[in-house]
Amino acid sequence: MTTKAAPAAPATRAQRALEKFHEEGTIGKAYDTRLLRRLWPFVRPHAVFLWLSLGTLVVIAAVNLVRPLVMGDVVHQADARDASRLLRDGLALSALLVVSQALTFVQMYAMQIAGARAMADLRSAVFRFFQRLRLRYYDRTPVGRLVTRATNDVDALAELFASGALNAMGDVISLLGVVAMMLTLDWRLSVVSFLALPLVGLIVNFVRRRSRKAYRDVRARTARLNAFLNEQVNGIAVVQAFVRERAMAVEFDGINAEYRDANKAAIYYEALLDAAIEMVSTLCIASILWFTGLRRVGDHAITFALLVTFTQYIRQFFEPVSMLSQRYTLLQSAMAGAERIFELLDETDVTLPALPPERCAPPGPEGETIALERVDFEYKPGTPVLRDVTLQARRGERIALVGATGAGKSTVASLLLRLYEPQQGAVRVLGRDVRGWDPPVLRRQFSVVPQDVFLFPGTVLSNVAVADAAPDRARAAEALGRIGALELFERREGGLDARVDERGQNFSAGERQLIAFARAIYRDAPLIVLDEATASVDSDTEARLQRALEEVIRGRTALVIAHRLSTIRAADRIVVFHKGRVVETGTHDELMAREGVYSRLYRMQFAHERALAAERRAHETRQVAG
Repeated sequence: MTTKAAPAAPATRAQRALEKFHEEGTIGKAYDTRLLRRLWPFVRPHAVFLWLSLGTLVVIAAVNLVRPLVMGDVVHQADARDASRLLRDGLALSALLVVSQALTFVQMYAMQIAGARAMADLRSAVFRFFQRLRLRYYDRTPVGRLVTRATNDVDALAELFASGALNAMGDVISLLGVVAMMLTLDWRLSVVSFLALPLVGLIVNFVRRRSRKAYRDVRARTARLNAFLNEQVNGIAVVQAFVRERAMAVEFDGINAEYRDANKAAIYYEALLDAAIEMVSTLCIASILWFTGLRRVGDHAITFALLVTFTQYIRQFFEPVSMLSQRYTLLQSAMAGAERIFELLDETDVTLPALPPERCAPPGPEGETIALERVDFEYKPGTPVLRDVTLQARRGERIALVGATGAGKSTVASLLLRLYEPQQGAVRVLGRDVRGWDPPVLRRQFSVVPQDVFLFPGTVLSNVAVADAAPDRARAAEALGRIGALELFERREGGLDARVDERGQNFSAGERQLIAFARAIYRDAPLIVLDEATASVDSDTEARLQRALEEVIRGRTALVIAHRLSTIRAADRIVVFHKGRVVETGTHDELMAREGVYSRLYRMQFAHERALAAERRAHETRQVAG
């Protein structure tokens, strides 16, 4: 009797989902020539250094071909006991060595300069591409994986230049020169020497396919490791608060072990190839000795000097072969990194330029500043966030968006800024379809105050004037003064030049929010979006900000998104969202009179705030009595 397998446990499904989230996407078959062609535009501006390096390689190969001949002559003259000829040969060898090393310095320096500049350009291109990607892409991609693209993967490509892997062209020239010289000296010894070469081809072909997969795995595991570390560092407070250190350590050990095993596989194939080349080189020298000792005894055509020359040429032949094998493994790592980089650069989910007017919705009526018409939107297919949403705001209006968490309020602001695009309907700003705006120009029409304020490392001044390359100190001071926060920040050491740490961690949540308000005033845009802008400040600060913002909002169109309904009573119009739809529109008094969704939300929140106030007063009374 057969039984059906029990369904997977929820923990197992969650684990599979987590692994799918972290793992790199599957990459199809890659062609090295295609990847190198795509890399060429970054190298081309610095090609003069590349050509200098490659030209020097040819000269180095020619110089090195002369050394075995000189060494053979040394052996010959030793038998003849010609001291003066030995001295000349010694000087010649010294000169060849000095010239070779000097040219090698020039060659490596030029190659690495070309590589460093090309990789800097590539890294800049990746960073600029990050700025073009839509937020939808970041929603589904771990940050650590993206950081890996711009760091580890580019560094893997840089190794092509830093390690001299692109010197393979010089190696090929050396091989051809060595073969020509050996055939010229004695074609029969050359044939015996090369009998083991098919074995080299078999070994290289065996290792080639496997090492490419191994280096792909290394790149994928590196990205996963970086993603996990980034998440853990950013979320360390949550990890410690919920005592998840041991569980996270166990998970990290698993990821680290996978990364270790991927590197072990790559190292195995690299060591295998290197050992195999060395073995074949020794076999070739042994073959010549065997052939000379057993088959050519008494043949005066083969002298000891010729045998020494041949042995040196064989070593010189297998030296570039060995280097080719090492450089091949570096090439595999670089190509795996290039696959990851160009997979990213092939991503199509990027911010699009402005569309021509004929492909956009018709312009809105005169005086309209923002509008959504029958808009449908979803972050994930099949999960609608906005459904058939229509709203308009005329110049100077203050529109408040309210509703439960997840109702779609903040999504409206994202659509207006064209951070996302709707599946259906039209979105207009200043009478024009947002698709007809150049994205940077569109976003300069807005001042945005978000709930989660992001501060960049720098100073208070640079963060207030974040939109300007050259901050205007007087303008920043005026912006802070208009919200009554100038004195607060001037009390800090350095005043407006006070240091801001990463993400503003040396400032309180309220101080970060004040800087965000000052940013909006500093920008002085015609449209203002306040997205839960007072959620992180206390009641006293909120009241002060409300008074200051009255002047800032006057004469501009303001979109206010708020949970605390007490902050939007004075709005010209309140738009109530429920499950992605607009269910009510009107003033505060009109909506309260309707006894609908807004009325219920307001009364529940008011009762909650009243209970909190009563509890606070009771606590203060107990403290006084105590």
